Amino acid sequence: MKKVERVNTMIHYINNRAHFTISELMQEFNISRSTAIRDLQEVEQLGIPLEAEVGRSGGYSVLPNAVLPKIRFTDTEVKALFIAFMATKNLQLPYLSSRQSLTEKILGLISEKQQEELIFLNQFLFFEGTNLHNSDILDLNDQPHSNLNILIKSCLEDQFLLLYFSEQEKVSHAIYTLRLYNEKAIWNLEYFDLETEKTEIISIEQISKIKINPSPLKKWTKKRILKNILNKKKDMNVRLVLKQYAVQQFKKYHPYNYSLIYTDAYQSTAIFQTKVNTADKQEVHSFINWLLFLGPDCQIEQIPETIKLVLRQRMQDFLMGVDLNLEDFSDHEAITTIYKDN
Repeated sequence: MKKVERVNTMIHYINNRAHFTISELMQEFNISRSTAIRDLQEVEQLGIPLEAEVGRSGGYSVLPNAVLPKIRFTDTEVKALFIAFMATKNLQLPYLSSRQSLTEKILGLISEKQQEELIFLNQFLFFEGTNLHNSDILDLNDQPHSNLNILIKSCLEDQFLLLYFSEQEKVSHAIYTLRLYNEKAIWNLEYFDLETEKTEIISIEQISKIKINPSPLKKWTKKRILKNILNKKKDMNVRLVLKQYAVQQFKKYHPYNYSLIYTDAYQSTAIFQTKVNTADKQEVHSFINWLLFLGPDCQIEQIPETIKLVLRQRMQDFLMGVDLNLEDFSDHEAITTIYKDN
């Protein structure tokens, strides 16, 4: 981090704390003691009055009623904010109405030259989902589903909720919300069902009513739920490593309840884990079809022996020009024996 950026960040760091020490600054910014002292001197020269406290528990604090200097954005920071806004247009985001006021505030903070550059970028850069006939950054025609904001508000108050999946349904589903995510312009909710003790994923459009659960089952706490989920992950019998092409294939199509663990900042490599019921012929058949769809960039780290045998037989039959269907399973004695064992 450059000195100017570090000092600017340090100003906001110390202003958000009632008390801080040199050691904390050294650790936070990965700098030496002498550099931390010089930076503090520069902070004071910029108009932030600091009060020093001596003794073993001493340190520094900002004097009450101190006013921070006006925030200034570098050219790169302005473009980063602006492009982030452009890239998220027409994606049905929560808190969308606030984006207009945020944009106006940012534009009011920057110079005319910076504004001209942003106008050019707005005419030159286009992202997936952008309305090509009206690329105005303040175009707010992508209002999200009403359930999205209601769900977020409810989760901020409590993650134990009651869901109703149809207007006529009288029985509610007691759940613990895990996460919300957007995939292919659809918002999905992943939750833990307190009754079935299973993790489920549904589209928020399937939810008709949301309530905070006033009395969740006593045996369930956040810690116990997460431990339950972790224990089930240990039972997973499939682990794949996906490189760039396989990740792209995954994004094109994957079963509804599958998700990836990305292993790099650019989301070009990932780990995939799941549990396949090897006693279910249809599930094995479907999983192998999907596994082949991922292509050569998919590396198998763990897979049940049953799937290996079926996959090997599939390849042999394919090379021989023989189509394999579910009835063909009974023609292969070794595979049938493994199914019986399961």
